Amino acid sequence: MRATPHKALAASAFAIAALVAAALPATSAAAAPAACTPAQVVANGGFEGGASPWTQSQTGLITNRTGQSAHGGTYFAWLNGVGSTHTDTLSQSVTIPSGCSSASLTFWMHVDTAETTTSTKYDKLTAKIGTTTLATYSNLDKNTGYVQKSFDVSAFAGQTVSLAFTGTEDSSLKTNFVLDDIALDTSGGTTPPGDSTRTPAAPAYTVSLSSDAAGTVWTGHQSASFTNTSATPLGEVYLRLWDNYHGTCAAMPIVVSNVTGGTAGALSVNCTALKIDLPAPLTQGQSATIGFDLGITVPSGADRFGHDGAFSFIGNALPVLAVRDGAGWHLDPYTNNGESFYSLAADFSVALDHPSGLLVPATGASVDTPGTSGRTVTTATASKVRDFAWAAGPFSKISGTSAAGTPVNVYSVSGISAADSQSMLTTAKSAVDAHSARFGAYPYGELDAVIDNNFWFGGMEYPGFVLDLVSTTALTHEIAHQWWYGIVGDDQYNNPWLDEAFTDYATDLAQNKTGASCWNSTSWASSAEKISNSMAYWDTHSSRYSTVIYGYGKCALHDLRRVLGDTAMAKLLKDYATSHWYGVSTTAEFKAAAQAATTTDLTSFWTTHRIDG
Repeated sequence: MRATPHKALAASAFAIAALVAAALPATSAAAAPAACTPAQVVANGGFEGGASPWTQSQTGLITNRTGQSAHGGTYFAWLNGVGSTHTDTLSQSVTIPSGCSSASLTFWMHVDTAETTTSTKYDKLTAKIGTTTLATYSNLDKNTGYVQKSFDVSAFAGQTVSLAFTGTEDSSLKTNFVLDDIALDTSGGTTPPGDSTRTPAAPAYTVSLSSDAAGTVWTGHQSASFTNTSATPLGEVYLRLWDNYHGTCAAMPIVVSNVTGGTAGALSVNCTALKIDLPAPLTQGQSATIGFDLGITVPSGADRFGHDGAFSFIGNALPVLAVRDGAGWHLDPYTNNGESFYSLAADFSVALDHPSGLLVPATGASVDTPGTSGRTVTTATASKVRDFAWAAGPFSKISGTSAAGTPVNVYSVSGISAADSQSMLTTAKSAVDAHSARFGAYPYGELDAVIDNNFWFGGMEYPGFVLDLVSTTALTHEIAHQWWYGIVGDDQYNNPWLDEAFTDYATDLAQNKTGASCWNSTSWASSAEKISNSMAYWDTHSSRYSTVIYGYGKCALHDLRRVLGDTAMAKLLKDYATSHWYGVSTTAEFKAAAQAATTTDLTSFWTTHRIDG
């Protein structure tokens, strides 16, 4: 979200040169970091960045061809599946930092086979690090989906070794070994949380809703399927009913009833969290589905959840699963100052039955089919998105396609001129291509922009769907959020700078701004004020939120670019996006990636720029 008015940085307290100088080591020799910085050392582990730096025994092992599917993204590594004597090898050289006391290799594997035996291992896949065999799998390990494998490789700290997967087949009956999302995480110094796996994972939401004549009341049913990827059993889940913030517990805009697949517990966090106890705890790898009836009542007001006359904006209205990680369940309160949202990439299939006179732009790719008399069913499907939003109203719509091939639609409320709508279409096409070139191809098919100059908040991002004013800068910003929080997720309540600062930096780059006057005037309000502060802090210091998170945050990234150099910074961000594609970013992971991109010790840089974590 881009707050408006976006607070300008005032005139000169300490200059860029002073900041960059503070970030540099005191001597000409490069200083090594004092301790292990947690890092993920496998490059392009999700294969979304092409083949490099993997070595393939033959071209095409890294692929998106039909016949198999990815665990995340669209690409994967497909070994064997030939049905005759054959060997495939996939490898990469990795360096495990010497200061790290813990290193864990994980990968997701799917096996299917034409072999019929239940006892003989005819076809095999071997995972090795260095000369050590970690495991050997075979046709007997066939499964219906992906399974995650994990290995402690801490013994290889300080070494550069080959990570290799070798698949062999015998003379008949093929076996497919499919790999994806390979990672090698290092840490040290402190004991990591006992369970740091984010769960429930791989959510899939199926929704069917019908609206009233105005598009402000929606009723129907929703189901949510998910898997426990954590070693800790999952005995309950929480649904986030975020938009109950916009009402009261006595008159909730979002009502969940008739829960199946679990037992509804008490509402909490001002009725924005609903606990659902599962019939039995799910162990690691087990899946479940819950269902419920859903009622949505859109309040009056030009808001991210509200209606401006005949035009409804319906963001954060579908209940989504809360995340449990090493810190426990994340049940943070709603903030109207920024965002509270922390969710894992999910699949949505949403059918919206509405009067045919209403246009219904939505997250994902939409198809309209005739409904009952005078009604239309808009079915929207979206893959690997963190949320789902839509709008409903008698919008004016114009469409185009970006130079790189992304379909773009602009929906305008009454009062927006044709010239302004066309200007926003031009901006959207330019922005989506600019961000794609820097951070990776836009993966969500079409992009919808809904324009209303009455939005008090400026703009708001959802996957494939943004709300905005007539503003070139704001729309470029919201579209950049498709990468920074949409594709590369983060905990927006506890780490707002990871999406807002990165998005404002991306906006500067798209508009050819260098941040040369970034620090013309800087005045920290207190020693407690930091770029990395959470929304809990900013909700009690709201007048400073925009200045520090958007302004100082993007300026810190401009400074980092000056330390690393333009080319290295561009590579850092593209590689970081690739390695976190559909995943979750943390401050510690970004700092580790930045440190790995330079021989300069960045410890003082983070301190000077007040970025902790």
